[in-house]
Amino acid sequence: MITGGTGFVGSNIVRVFMETHGADVLVPTNIHVPTNAAYECEPCDLTDPAAVRASVERFRPDVIVHAAILNDYDRLYRDRHAAWDSYVGATRNVVAAANVLGAKVVLVSTDWVFDGTQGPATEATPPNPINLYGVMKMASELVVTEGADNGAVARVSGVNGVHWARPHTPRVQDPGFGYFVASIVDSLRAGKRFTVWEADDINMVATPSLATESAEMMWRIAELDRVGIFHCCGRDSVSRRELALAACDIFDLDTRLLDFGPPDVDVMHGAPIPFDTSLDASATAEALGYELPSLSELLSKFRVHYEQGVLA
Repeated sequence: MITGGTGFVGSNIVRVFMETHGADVLVPTNIHVPTNAAYECEPCDLTDPAAVRASVERFRPDVIVHAAILNDYDRLYRDRHAAWDSYVGATRNVVAAANVLGAKVVLVSTDWVFDGTQGPATEATPPNPINLYGVMKMASELVVTEGADNGAVARVSGVNGVHWARPHTPRVQDPGFGYFVASIVDSLRAGKRFTVWEADDINMVATPSLATESAEMMWRIAELDRVGIFHCCGRDSVSRRELALAACDIFDLDTRLLDFGPPDVDVMHGAPIPFDTSLDASATAEALGYELPSLSELLSKFRVHYEQGVLA
């Protein structure tokens, strides 16, 4: 069972689990139910414990990957109750149902549980979030690590890749690293200039992930029955400028179309954003028997996804 399976990260988990590993997948959702999906999909309000329990009891999954979030940064601050229910409450419901059925829970979390001064943070570094999104994810991590009979936390960072459920969703740069490479590729291939944001109040350093590689690491967590906290990211930590130049190199783009400057004030949320969220994933690599890919390897695989629509 993959919650949030119609979202960006979730759609990559679905595809890797099904195509690479032959898993039978159920996607419970209360947002978007595809009519032609290759997996089983059903309406389910994750904030309703009875609905979650019924869905889990019917499908009887071996593993629940909990990737669903309230993907509305402004609403997190406008409606704290909805935010708490959608993150912490939903995680509690998933964990409670999984415990009854004996299923493993893998929570998808984030490098934003750190305050931006701790990099490179290891799996054992204590979190210290500075915004509400990070707080919600940290609280959800505690629900899993303290409450799940068989639980793991899979932190991702600077996630890039194809949104397989909605591949034509407009990509835009934001104060984090997500969709950053796709935004650059879309703009420069159309002959448009692209300003790489540089400022002290945005996420300027991270350890980029490719969504399909993060999904593969989550599969290994489940297959090897690992518990605890894992960093499902790449090997290299880079700045936004370094990532932009590397993307241009791998995708054969004209760097003369790049500019560097402050972010668009219209898309800044006003909440604090961690500056350096770089992660150390060496303990995860050892636990999973996984060789962390370099940035160039991640971008090369992403180019295959982007241009050919297939998994590398």
